[in-house]
Amino acid sequence: MERLNRLYLVRHGQVVDHDGFHANGHTDVDITEVGRIQMEHLAERLQLVDIGVIYSSDLKRAEIGARIIARNHDVSHNILSELREINFGDWEGMSLSEIRMKYPGYLEKREKDIVNFRAPGEGESMYDLSKRILPSLRRILKEQEGKDILIVAHGAVNRIILCDALGLDLSKMFHLQQDYGCLNIIDYFPDYTLVRLING
Repeated sequence: MERLNRLYLVRHGQVVDHDGFHANGHTDVDITEVGRIQMEHLAERLQLVDIGVIYSSDLKRAEIGARIIARNHDVSHNILSELREINFGDWEGMSLSEIRMKYPGYLEKREKDIVNFRAPGEGESMYDLSKRILPSLRRILKEQEGKDILIVAHGAVNRIILCDALGLDLSKMFHLQQDYGCLNIIDYFPDYTLVRLING
């Protein structure tokens, strides 16, 4: 059966506050020199791939990575706010220890219901995020049918796309590792989806 699309799904490179969890979400943090090297290595891996179009989140950690990879491909780079990481609401930019101190018991609530939990202050749940990401992905796949697509996005965003491709419930999303600078490859056919690589 003829493939409709191949998706090269990338997580951005290492970020400046990578040492310990920070709820960066919509916070526009930069990548480190290691993060740039990760993206350069990925650009080398993908230099002979026939990428037809590139998309990234509008957050600089994803946009920078997409621009590095794009140097080897003379194609359009589309920047979409819909591809942003989850919105952490009032937790934005906080470290794990700050969240524990200022919001006692909330991280435990999140762990018990990772799909539906929302951080205080208009935060998104993972379910909310999926309702933002998946329609955007479907639109991209339809508009770019027949092309191999590169998307540079974020850890939770990529996990939602992978769960969708694998038919996994969102409650299993953190069973899928997404390292900084990793590559996932998903093939889309008319009647099924084939995941060729995860966290490569």
